[in-house]
Amino acid sequence: MKKHVKLYLSFFGYDTSDFISCEVCGKQSVDIHHLECRGMGGSKLADHIDNLQALCRDCHIEFGDKKQHKEYLQDIHDLLIQERLYGKGN
Repeated sequence: MKKHVKLYLSFFGYDTSDFISCEVCGKQSVDIHHLECRGMGGSKLADHIDNLQALCRDCHIEFGDKKQHKEYLQDIHDLLIQERLYGKGN
């Protein structure tokens, strides 16, 4: 299993057998998307929970790696992280 996938599962308390929903539409995710591209040669900062988002294939194709959708994806992901850290409604 790739390092960034392990990191995402661990942070959100998922097991590999769990249903992990797409952060955009709620369908089953199949990709852990890097919000900021890893780039050539990789980046140590790329594999950080703030930069990792679960997406289904359709949402990954539609929104992933497209500058016009980056802020939208980041806002959704930031809310999910806040819920995980501080609970819903806080």
